[in-house]
Amino acid sequence: MDKLVIEGGKPLSGTIAIQGAKNAALPILAASMLVNGTVTIEHVPKLLDIEVMLSILRELGCKADHIGDKVVLDTSSAHSPHVPETLMRQMRSSIFLMGPLLARFGEVHVYQPGGCAIGERKIDLHLSGLEALGASISETGNKIICQADKLVGADIHLSFPSVGATENIMMAAVLAEGRTTISNAAREPEIQDLQRFLNTMGARIMGAGTDTITIEGVDTLTPCRYQVIPDRIVTGTLMVAAAATRGQVVLQNTNSSHVSSLIHVLRRSGIQVLTDGDIIKVNASSRPKAIERIVTSPYPAFPTDLQSLVMVLLTLADGVSIMKETIFEGRFKHVGELTRMGADIRVDLNAAFIRGVPRLYGATVEATDLRAGAALVVAGLAAQGRTVVEQVHHIDRGYDRIEQVLSRLGARITRCTPVPDDRAVTNG
Repeated sequence: MDKLVIEGGKPLSGTIAIQGAKNAALPILAASMLVNGTVTIEHVPKLLDIEVMLSILRELGCKADHIGDKVVLDTSSAHSPHVPETLMRQMRSSIFLMGPLLARFGEVHVYQPGGCAIGERKIDLHLSGLEALGASISETGNKIICQADKLVGADIHLSFPSVGATENIMMAAVLAEGRTTISNAAREPEIQDLQRFLNTMGARIMGAGTDTITIEGVDTLTPCRYQVIPDRIVTGTLMVAAAATRGQVVLQNTNSSHVSSLIHVLRRSGIQVLTDGDIIKVNASSRPKAIERIVTSPYPAFPTDLQSLVMVLLTLADGVSIMKETIFEGRFKHVGELTRMGADIRVDLNAAFIRGVPRLYGATVEATDLRAGAALVVAGLAAQGRTVVEQVHHIDRGYDRIEQVLSRLGARITRCTPVPDDRAVTNG
């Protein structure tokens, strides 16, 4: 497994453009199955999760090329509604294919998806939503089969504003007969991006970004060219990295409204954040201040995906901060690793109490999931001495060559790749 080796203690400085959003690109790639033809998606990052999705689409019969940041996907030769179990277990987002495949083929065969181990993430809302549209669902072992001779619009209320369920229902309902209404829908920017993509192909969807989405079914969709929105979590990662290292960073190709809750948190901690069009500037010349209480909640509140990253900043703040996690029960796995670096954190159920320390110290730590791994990289950048982050494959699921991005901002970070004779190859 690759490792990241970081020599910490150097403020980040410079200008960099933000990659396209993984969590927008994945459902958009899945939604491309709703059309018969060639779809071109731009601003798609080179990530493990993206490559897994493209591998699945190829297994279904599609032709897919990922050149630079552009994916050209020809779905006209798609012939199978059966998602391979080996690939599905590598990535939770493969569940997005349920709605499109059901709408296209009248059936879909999937398995319980894999992904980061950050807590229980059931797919019952996905299944109940598809059932409401007319699908029959059966399970054999860990295999799930959905079938429907015809999908018909319905009024669907989600007991929790699940992003994945909202998107799956949207995609299935696009070709359903009549109107579908999703109430208590998730409101994330990625859902708004999916609506724009589907509408560009001829769908009739309104309300994404609010808690009620309305879909008027259409007979067919037509191929299109589309550009994915910037990744708000990568944006947030680099903002926090600048703050934790007391640096000055300019981020291009951003949407500041997508990270407004983080901007509010950083300003509360004394970090200067300026926005101008698609540019965000972060200036952190002094030690941050503690924040009494931060609670993760569905968008537009503070996102769970930035919880571990902001916790790193709070370990270096003056005073005691409280971070409460309300989305995933397994999202504090990074706490033990931060403690190894000198952090003072106590966890009580779903709350973490963080007492700021003068500095963090380099250590060998392990990324247990995507966002925890990113947090440990930021901690290593801010720490005194050398930090080695293991299990980097988790980080590669969401960050396009994170070591190269950070190096452009002046970070001293290299990737070490083991070779068969136990010698390491270093890629800076």
